[in-house]
Amino acid sequence: MDQQTMELLKECSQGCKMALNSIEQISEYVKDTKLKNVFKEYRDKYRKMEDESIQLSGGCVQQETTSDKMAEAFSWVTAEVKLRLKDDNTQIAKMMMDGGNMGVKSIAEKLNQCPDASRESISLAKKFEKCNEKLVEEMKQFI
Repeated sequence: MDQQTMELLKECSQGCKMALNSIEQISEYVKDTKLKNVFKEYRDKYRKMEDESIQLSGGCVQQETTSDKMAEAFSWVTAEVKLRLKDDNTQIAKMMMDGGNMGVKSIAEKLNQCPDASRESISLAKKFEKCNEKLVEEMKQFI
């Protein structure tokens, strides 16, 4: 597998892991049934995309690096602090919008850096990008 394809699949996998981790962290604070249902829908979408990235890479992107763990830990601490200060739908939606926008930026950058990646990996990256954009859009109703 070529380097650009692997880099793009790794970026997709890491983005999905971060999204799933964020959804998991905030789920205990969500009181609103509608918001819970939105997160359940996105949890399923991110899991499917993560599975697809693992499949397309032949299992290579499944391995996590130390930097992934450090990013997860930082994300967890940030989420915990913010939610302890104000655990309502508005704060939760804002945090998820921030995360979704970060996902859009990181995958767009990686797409630009990897123009010769496989068609399948580019397709998955664009699906991930659109999923994040849609999540950001859906969160607006909770602000």
